[in-house]
Amino acid sequence: MTITKPVRRVDALAKVTGQALFPGDITPDHLLHGKLLFSGQPHARMVSMDLAAALAVPGVVAILTASDVPVNEYGLIMPDQPVLVGLGSSKPNSDVSLWEGDQVAVVVAESELAAARARDLVRIEWQPLPIVGDVFTALKDELILHPEQGSNVLSHYRIRKGDMAAGWAAAGVVVEGSYRLPFQEHAYLQPEAGLGYIDEAGRVTVAIAGQWTHEDQLQVAHALGLPADQVRIIYPAIGGAFGGREDMSLQIVLGLAAVRLRQMGLDRPVRIIWSREESIIGHHKRHPAFIKTRWGATREGRITAVEAEVILDAGAYAYTSTKVLGNAHLMVAGPYELPNARLDSYAVYTNNVPGGAFRGFGGPQGAFAAESQMNKLAEALGLDPVEIRLKNVLRDGSLMVTQTPIPAGVSLPQVIERCAAEAGWGEAVTATVTASPLRRGRGFACSFKNVGFSFGFPERCEATIELRGGREIQEAVLRHAGADVGQGAHTVFRQMAAEALGLPLELITLDLSDTATSGDSGSASASRMTWMAGNAIRGAAERALAAWENEDRPAVGHFRYVPPPTEPYHPETGASMPNFTYGYVAEVAEVVVDVETGHVHLERVVCANDVGKAINPQLVEGQIEGGVVQAFGYAVMENLQVVDGRIRNPYLSTYLIPGILDVPDQVNSVIMEIPDPLGPWGVRGMAEMPFLPLAPAVTAALHDATGVWFDELPLTPDRVVARLRQHGIN
Repeated sequence: MTITKPVRRVDALAKVTGQALFPGDITPDHLLHGKLLFSGQPHARMVSMDLAAALAVPGVVAILTASDVPVNEYGLIMPDQPVLVGLGSSKPNSDVSLWEGDQVAVVVAESELAAARARDLVRIEWQPLPIVGDVFTALKDELILHPEQGSNVLSHYRIRKGDMAAGWAAAGVVVEGSYRLPFQEHAYLQPEAGLGYIDEAGRVTVAIAGQWTHEDQLQVAHALGLPADQVRIIYPAIGGAFGGREDMSLQIVLGLAAVRLRQMGLDRPVRIIWSREESIIGHHKRHPAFIKTRWGATREGRITAVEAEVILDAGAYAYTSTKVLGNAHLMVAGPYELPNARLDSYAVYTNNVPGGAFRGFGGPQGAFAAESQMNKLAEALGLDPVEIRLKNVLRDGSLMVTQTPIPAGVSLPQVIERCAAEAGWGEAVTATVTASPLRRGRGFACSFKNVGFSFGFPERCEATIELRGGREIQEAVLRHAGADVGQGAHTVFRQMAAEALGLPLELITLDLSDTATSGDSGSASASRMTWMAGNAIRGAAERALAAWENEDRPAVGHFRYVPPPTEPYHPETGASMPNFTYGYVAEVAEVVVDVETGHVHLERVVCANDVGKAINPQLVEGQIEGGVVQAFGYAVMENLQVVDGRIRNPYLSTYLIPGILDVPDQVNSVIMEIPDPLGPWGVRGMAEMPFLPLAPAVTAALHDATGVWFDELPLTPDRVVARLRQHGIN
């Protein structure tokens, strides 16, 4: 058996020796260098652009602007964003910058220095326009940022279930909460970089880090006015993603540069590398959220009614806001049986940095509100936080808030119980010395999260396996487009292919992440890749082995896996089958807070995660530990400052992420294996799950330590101290 073993990653040696090539490392002969010019304008109309001084810089080869883009639009959900903001484009309103990170020009030169000098000499006259800097101003629709939409409300979802009046009447206690959740920067190790060129087959080729090769291919092809098969996307080594590479960064402009250079008679590759500052300004963030909610329960602890209003700041463009909102809309009700619910969720355009995919994809925002409400209900009723959850949690056969049965294989009750047992829940926390400013506390939270795309999206994943040899199979080549963004996906692909074929690992060769050789895999997101790829690989293996038995040499098997369908929310009631399966998680956080300084330290986290089947347990542990640390940054440290549409701290010296002295002292990764009925070998997706309950577990632990609830993140020392002083704690 090759699965369930912690085999060494396929990229381990290359990465530790420095041999692995990330996009910024690829340096072919005759390389040209590119620099992008951002608008720097949260909201302004371009009046004029003067390129004369920039073009006069020695070494400048070309400067590309909006008039050079054949179809000047793109967008993962809808094409609401110009590739380049500027004059001479046929796309309406593409002369208006709606975000300081809008791209306006691409400078191509013989050296990075020449490109940078020329970029800084581009002269633009802007007509400033009023800045819509927050969702509450935007909701008034006094200034509509996308006139074609008719409103700044990009999306509004509803859920109407049961009889709210009866639910409130049955409630013995009602708790209300108002929560504010922040931006979060992805801060992956490798800033955006890529290479554009024309390959030997005449295809526009972009080598870059991304999360979905075939979606990148479609967006590049659309903007360049080309058939998809004339565009090739290749992913070299990828230094992290977390959702930050789902949307376009350099893909289209690199393809555009390759095309224009060919038209100029120059078959030379061009490379662009962003600085950390450019990366922080130039890509989307986790959506800030504003949530008001009210929950009612009987004196015995059964939930009777939930209402909530969720507002996400979508920023200047749609990106994946409609999908993120869909998840937040579901998660704000928690993983609980709710007889009565009234939920309204909105994504709203502003002139801020766009909100987009980030680990958990709307789940952390919704889960923070839901789990905080459950902890407040437990306190109000005098119930244990674990006990009240077990009274209400979804189980097999339960109806979700969407009025449809949750898919079979629900394991959250077992996950909650295992987490509590592993943490020693109910045992006394180590006492704090009375004279000390240090207070200790412990908190509990749980969550669930979809595996795979949701709300009616046509989910799919393809794999191809080619068997080579004579009388015996001597090599099996797996072709798959799935991205390894650092999580170890390619190692798991190899393990699953060996298992499905009954071959040793050393006979499996990988041909991955290249649209020229692989079918569409879907995105490395939504905790879906192992689940979807495993089903596709098993199907391809079965067909390849059948061809081998028929003595085809080489024997090729191709399979396109399609899971059960999902449904969008009903526009009035929210009724739907939103997802085909889920993953389940529970966490206990143990914290120490200094009530004098407001510093919060996370001593221990117990994370119980049902993964269905751990294909590679070591990689699962890595995902749990990484998710916990990243969630700790979101909860406690990471404080992106956006004022009037401008990011004020676009550096890792001022935007702080957890370092070695900040991370939890101990993370207990509890790997549970309760098979998912549809998962390959019982696999469940799990990469996002450890993130979701950490923040509410931390605030519950702070409440346990101080008696004070914290409803706004991040828990920076100044904010913690101010809140404690409001309650007379010094």
